[in-house]
Amino acid sequence: MLQRLVHLLPPGLRAYLRRVPILVRIYQWLRRGKLTSDRNMFVALALATIVIGLMAPISQTWFPSSAIVLTVLAGGLLLRVRTLRILLAVVAVMIVYDGFVVSWPKVGPGVVVTVFVTAVLAITLARTREQIGVQGLRGEYMLLELRDRLRKHGEMPELPAGWDSQVVLLQAGGSSFGGDFVVSACDGKTLEVALVDVSGKGVDAGTRALMLSGAFGGLLGSVQCDRFLPACNTYLQRQRWDEGFVTAVHVVVDLATGEYVVESAGHPPAVQFDARSGTWQVSAAKGVVLGVVPDLRCEPESGLLRPGDALLLYTDGLVESPGRDLDAGIDRLLGEAEQLVPQGFRKGAKELVETMAAARDDDCALVLIWRT
Repeated sequence: MLQRLVHLLPPGLRAYLRRVPILVRIYQWLRRGKLTSDRNMFVALALATIVIGLMAPISQTWFPSSAIVLTVLAGGLLLRVRTLRILLAVVAVMIVYDGFVVSWPKVGPGVVVTVFVTAVLAITLARTREQIGVQGLRGEYMLLELRDRLRKHGEMPELPAGWDSQVVLLQAGGSSFGGDFVVSACDGKTLEVALVDVSGKGVDAGTRALMLSGAFGGLLGSVQCDRFLPACNTYLQRQRWDEGFVTAVHVVVDLATGEYVVESAGHPPAVQFDARSGTWQVSAAKGVVLGVVPDLRCEPESGLLRPGDALLLYTDGLVESPGRDLDAGIDRLLGEAEQLVPQGFRKGAKELVETMAAARDDDCALVLIWRT
């Protein structure tokens, strides 16, 4: 971009400028190394600061002194810390010029305080971004992409006729990241679903959940069904995490017959809705949480989904409350789930999660699989 701007100048002017040593050195500095974009942005912001500072005494309508805050804010978003400090020095010079050199209007203390506070925030923002190793707004874009990938992993595959599913994820505090996630795979004959709960909530648990969703998603469908949870346990053992724990429930459904097998690793029990009796049956499958013992052993349970039946998977955020028994929370969940039957599982699943999570500040997830 800098070269294109130089070539736009008349040849005679370019030849004259090349004879000015300081201009040549500035030009070489701007083109040097990988920091070209950073230096070009600094030059643009510095020039904007100088223009605002020089024009403020002439026209406060078009160039108010407070507009210099915009260059400081832009520097915090786009510049490196070292370059930002140079820009702040330019800003300070222009504030001194407007405050003490010109006769009117004087820069008031309110503008000075505003610029100072903005400068502190800009340096903090630039230092944090530099630690991550990204420039500009790329860090935010990376987080958005990671969030979208996590949500993509949570989407259920397309199921054949006669089957349907619904996934609802609700993160604590309205965050985009959370510790609950779903991975699934379907080859048209068999459906595999794993609902995983990483201890913690919000962004703190979301970083680990993002890492595990990729690893568990790769294992799902790649290892034998009865080896999925042990393989996940082995993976967590190698990580040697000191913080928190991970629970999971794994379901394998034969889409031709409706037979299924559910395994649990410290997770709240799965629940089946029996359309013939109109009741919910709690699964007895249980096991130890993942990553605690080297040799994980689960006690699976088999079942059968007939037309109208449904299988409900959920995380403890929906049923756990301080000072209350887990069974009481499950009973309340099943009581609310009764309303799903008359209005349809797909329509009422989100309402069920929002109702159960209304009085809690925890990540919540629910997976419904039913046979139509």
